[in-house]
Amino acid sequence: MVTYIIRRVIGAVAMLLIVSMVTFAIFFLVPRLAGATPEGFAARYVGRTAGDETLKLVAERLGFYDPLAVQYGRFVKGIVLGADYDTGTSVESCPAPCFGYSFINQQPIWPNLLDRARVTLSLGIGAAILWALGGVATGVLSALRRGSFFDRSAMGVALAGVSLPIFFTGMISLSFFSYGLGWTAPGGAWTDITIDPAQWAYSLILPWITLALLFAATYARLTRAGMLETMGEDYIRTARAKGLVERKVVVKHGLRAALTPLLTVFGLDFGLLMGGAVLTETTFSLNGLGKYAVDAISNNDLPAVMGVTLLAALFVVVANLVVDLLYAVVDPRVRLA
Repeated sequence: MVTYIIRRVIGAVAMLLIVSMVTFAIFFLVPRLAGATPEGFAARYVGRTAGDETLKLVAERLGFYDPLAVQYGRFVKGIVLGADYDTGTSVESCPAPCFGYSFINQQPIWPNLLDRARVTLSLGIGAAILWALGGVATGVLSALRRGSFFDRSAMGVALAGVSLPIFFTGMISLSFFSYGLGWTAPGGAWTDITIDPAQWAYSLILPWITLALLFAATYARLTRAGMLETMGEDYIRTARAKGLVERKVVVKHGLRAALTPLLTVFGLDFGLLMGGAVLTETTFSLNGLGKYAVDAISNNDLPAVMGVTLLAALFVVVANLVVDLLYAVVDPRVRLA
């Protein structure tokens, strides 16, 4: 088991290194192959209103005339040890971990990412709990009552949840439950959990439900398919023949075997969501990582876009590492292998 964990951790570190290479290539190698100049990269840092001489000076100070290998080394070193950005008129310090420095906002990217990540984390964890519990429970009941009215109704709702875009269901929910009935908080009414936990939950309940509806539909369908396949296995009939109660047969033997593919999907979904629920945050005016990325793209703030991309990739890698470790808990065959 210890060897398994060590292998997975080493693999995660190697994947993070590859992710940093790919991210750097997307933002620096590909544009250069497309004809971008060092002055063009400098304009993405300080804005296009700067003059030609200023852009050349900034490009030289930031090292955009250096070979790509040197720039990548400086890029990784900045993440690990921090960096100083010399624009010619001032030297801006970016302490480790330095995910870049926004010359448009005149501040390092990392503190902004941490501040916005609190909103995205609150949104993602609450929605994940709802969609995991709701989706799995619905899928199990549908599989046990195959062909019943509940089964057909639940799968119909699941199909609608997968088909309807989040901005549509979000706007309808806001119009009906918030502005119409006044049951939930309006969009943008974010309260930090450290200030008022009750108000925090009240401000996020509608985004949680709206986002969970989209994901719970997929989990209900996956759970139903997995349970229908698992409940027909020989070891399920053996467990029943031994006299085990039906609840234990379903939960311990049936559901546990069907959880492995669900863990894989959950790790991908949750990791991607932690990189920013763009549509949900925009619809409900939540200042999370997704909205931060949209604003950075609108302002042509390249360091901020790179910072969000790196953090999102980090979340995905860490989520997959956790899922790999949970495999050994859910499925004993992983430990034996």
